[in-house]
Amino acid sequence: MSRNSSPQTARVPVRTLSVLLLLVTVSALGVVYAKHQSRKLFVELQSLQKTRDAMDIEWGQLQLEQGTLATHGRVEETAGAKLGMVIPDANQVVILQP
Repeated sequence: MSRNSSPQTARVPVRTLSVLLLLVTVSALGVVYAKHQSRKLFVELQSLQKTRDAMDIEWGQLQLEQGTLATHGRVEETAGAKLGMVIPDANQVVILQP
């Protein structure tokens, strides 16, 4: 019996081992690259979330400011001070009928 045909000493060709080693190496490099991309995207996500949170805070502050500036008393005060507007007397009001 020849040595190659023995079931106990099955030999894998060097070419097959080389191909398998190459495939394992490529797969490992792919895993490393994917993990790097994942971490990079996670850092970008955290940065964007921080920016979003800052914008949400600013939006809330702007809404408060707009609410303060749009009150009836504030509008009336500004109209009188900057535009010289006054509330007309009752005899100055004209009501038009359609």
